[in-house]
Amino acid sequence: MAGRYCSLAQASAPVFEPGLTAERLGALRAGRRMWVNGTVLHYCFFDGDTDASVIPVPGGTETRRVSWVGAEEQRDVVRDCFREWQDLGVGVTFAEVKDRSEAELRIGFQLGDGSWSTVGKDALQVGLGERTMNFGWDLTAPGERGTALHEIGHALGMLHEHQSPFAGIHWDDEAVYAELAGPPNFWSRERTHFNILRKLDPDDVDGSVWDPLSIMEYPFPSGLILEPEQYRAGLNPPGTLSALDKEFVLRWYPPTGARRPPALVPFRSVPLGLRPGEQADFTVEPPETREYTVGTFGDSDTVVVVFEERDEEPRYLAGQDDGGVGGNAAVRARLVKGRRYFVRVRLYSSWGSGETAVMCW
Repeated sequence: MAGRYCSLAQASAPVFEPGLTAERLGALRAGRRMWVNGTVLHYCFFDGDTDASVIPVPGGTETRRVSWVGAEEQRDVVRDCFREWQDLGVGVTFAEVKDRSEAELRIGFQLGDGSWSTVGKDALQVGLGERTMNFGWDLTAPGERGTALHEIGHALGMLHEHQSPFAGIHWDDEAVYAELAGPPNFWSRERTHFNILRKLDPDDVDGSVWDPLSIMEYPFPSGLILEPEQYRAGLNPPGTLSALDKEFVLRWYPPTGARRPPALVPFRSVPLGLRPGEQADFTVEPPETREYTVGTFGDSDTVVVVFEERDEEPRYLAGQDDGGVGGNAAVRARLVKGRRYFVRVRLYSSWGSGETAVMCW
């Protein structure tokens, strides 16, 4: 019998300008869903909220009010899994907040709605009244803690491991469709194809090695995998963070250290000697309160994010991703004298001379 599986929502493929080189496209695909390092990801649990959802019933469907509130023991499992990711020493941090408007990640516990999460920065496209993550079954049951680790992996930008084009999995497609159509998942063929059978673009995965031990790998019963032969009897990852999981997240989000970033002084450009995937961080202490623009110059694809320091913690203020377009990333925001701001610039790729600079004006 199949286990309960994470079901990602089908998202539109990113659209890039025509004529981009394979190198640029690869860099853009690999980094577009990842947060800039040093981000504080605030998460909250829905409390007292309900939603009008369409529920399958015998003979059709009907709309019912359903709760997104989870019991405290369920929340504690999720909190503990956030801590486990954090304790790896990653450069992003997690902070629980009560105010939904302060949270990038908003977590519900709607039973029967499956377990799922938005992937990386896609969370910023979700309305404040909506969930970015849901848990649809009991996380305190034996073996289910891995579900919370898995969904947090998605929130960090990770995708399903079995969909890697390097996995070399040869499926019995019809057996997979039949297995997932039954309990406890009741998936359509479209959902099964999107979450299991569909192969990811090579640029969407990290490296060229399949990790069957990854927390992002599903378990599968016997009879679904034809090749590799050793998995015909089933694939059973341990439900814990693997060595490659840890390597991946620390490569994208290395420890930030205690060194204070250099200052970005208005009207003074700073050259950026970055390689693809690398990041530069700066502080801005505006000399007057007004609208400022923070942007990059040169032949490069970058993402620029501005954070405001509040209660000694960086809070997301504004950001722009110029990946795949001819212009440069530029953020316009009102900065207040006496407050401190952080500017983080991550490079996807460069072309031409590769010379890039950032300036605040």
